[in-house]
Amino acid sequence: MICKSCNSTLIPSAKFCNDCGGKVIQNRLTLKNLFEDSIQRVFNYDNRLLQTFIKLFTKPEDVIGSYINGSRKKYTDAVSYFAIALTIAGLQMFILNKFFPSALDFSGFTFNEQQQAVAAQNKIKNFTIEYQSLIMMFYIPMYALMSKITFFNFKKYNYTEHLVIFLYVQAQITIVSFFYLFAMMSIGISFSTLTFYMFPLMVIYSAYCLKRLHGLSLKGIIYKFLFFILIFSVTFIIFSIAASIIYYLAGGYDELIEATKAKKALQGS
Repeated sequence: MICKSCNSTLIPSAKFCNDCGGKVIQNRLTLKNLFEDSIQRVFNYDNRLLQTFIKLFTKPEDVIGSYINGSRKKYTDAVSYFAIALTIAGLQMFILNKFFPSALDFSGFTFNEQQQAVAAQNKIKNFTIEYQSLIMMFYIPMYALMSKITFFNFKKYNYTEHLVIFLYVQAQITIVSFFYLFAMMSIGISFSTLTFYMFPLMVIYSAYCLKRLHGLSLKGIIYKFLFFILIFSVTFIIFSIAASIIYYLAGGYDELIEATKAKKALQGS
């Protein structure tokens, strides 16, 4: 008997391939076993994806540490897990645009005299939607660098390993936020309120994972958290200034300037 995955020779009673670990399937594909196999893979508690999701809450150091240390069979690998999160983020944005368009509209947040600012905000929103995946991927090396600087006196993880840490952390946050946002919005809580409360939860979860990975005490992670916030604030200011300059050079503020001039002219008359 031959393994259909790697063409290795198998003994007749084999259930799994000794070389690749693939399950030996002898029955012809039918609707019944297709359905049974799909259910088993998706909903089985032993499924790697489900195990990864659960353990990233209960033992994040086991999931992330296993991958970094080279044990990559038990849990979904970092890149694949992040790719799943990107897909879910895209689905989330599609649902928001399709069924909750007002959630992404800034026009209700300002007074009439501020509507020129709304146009600029909506432009930023549209840019974020269009390049959401790229923006999410940009976060990872930025967070990893800030984390590496924060833990400069810890030699346990190098920069690449910090990348792996935040691939898992960002993916977990993205997946959880999908269910959290729509569950809360379905009972009438506004999107803006939810995103406001989501940020501190994201920070707490990130700190929790780093605490477990580095084996820190509560006092130790609080110190590191405050240092991280300092680094994050400086980085955010630099990034905001750079983004504003790029936006200005691209002509993004032209409409806002013209609207302000028109308003002054109207008031003067």
